[in-house]
Amino acid sequence: MLSKARSFYEQMDSRRTTRHFSNREVPRELIELAIKTASTAPSGAHLQPWTFVAISDKELKVRIREEAEAEEARFYSDRIPEEWEEVLAPLGTDHVKEHITDAPWVIVLFRHSKRERGDGMAPTYYSQESCGIAAGLFISAIHNMGLATLPHTPSPMGFLRDLLQRQNHEHAMLLLPVGYPAEGARVPDLTRKELGEVSDFRD
Repeated sequence: MLSKARSFYEQMDSRRTTRHFSNREVPRELIELAIKTASTAPSGAHLQPWTFVAISDKELKVRIREEAEAEEARFYSDRIPEEWEEVLAPLGTDHVKEHITDAPWVIVLFRHSKRERGDGMAPTYYSQESCGIAAGLFISAIHNMGLATLPHTPSPMGFLRDLLQRQNHEHAMLLLPVGYPAEGARVPDLTRKELGEVSDFRD
């Protein structure tokens, strides 16, 4: 067990986020398996309150990028809090989102705030937490395949529901480009917090 735990930790510790994707084709079956893996996540009352919309259509990705960049341009110029701008500055991010059209796949995770019940709708429970766990499993599955992804949250994200024709009770939570890193892809020079900084043992 300890050997497996160390091996898995080392594998996940090698995970990095990049904004530089190759347009090399990724088989649909890999994306399907990543979504199936994500859907093993525990969820409130086992309602699985998520939909993963997987997009490879080039024209649709262009439309998503155009809308995302328009929203992000407004965010970076008018709405970004000073504290957020401060921590983003070392990463060099801006409103240009080439990864949306460069990556062969874009996955949008929608959270369901309601569910069908009889002739009407009823609430889901702990949908934010449930989708967060599912997203973590999806990212882990993608890394395990040797692919890369980038959790992206255009602000605001309502345009994704309209573009992808989802229902009103579905809320876009994450946009995840998926693909191979581009040749010469760059990643932030980051260090992770030590165990003592992220845990508190009481044994």
